Amino acid sequence: MNVTGIASTATAMSEAYIQQASGTAVFKKALDISSENAMALIEAIPDNTPAQNLPSHLGQNINTIA
Repeated sequence: MNVTGIASTATAMSEAYIQQASGTAVFKKALDISSENAMALIEAIPDNTPAQNLPSHLGQNINTIA
């Protein structure tokens, strides 16, 4: 049994695990940042209040013939 081969395999597996863990951490951080940006955009949407001094019946129907 070759001890050097076992050690190199263990080292390679350890490096692969570290790369995967760091990639996952970066991905999670990117998702968190994206989520924060999305929430900021949603909160920036102005309140949908009716237009000033317009009758309540305006904007309720769509003319599909014109």
